[in-house]
Amino acid sequence: MARSKSGIDKNLTNVVEDLDRTPVNAHHAQQMQQKVNDRRHTNMENRDHNKDMDPTH
Repeated sequence: MARSKSGIDKNLTNVVEDLDRTPVNAHHAQQMQQKVNDRRHTNMENRDHNKDMDPTH
């Protein structure tokens, strides 16, 4: 896990910040969740893919 100079786990800090956010209503909650899903999807697309590990090749 990523640790900053102060020794605090950045990933854990981000999770706590996400949990601290309280949606105002159902629409806001859906928007917050979609933002998380979009970020995860982008991360998956940006990962390096080795041809050796790709089952289609």
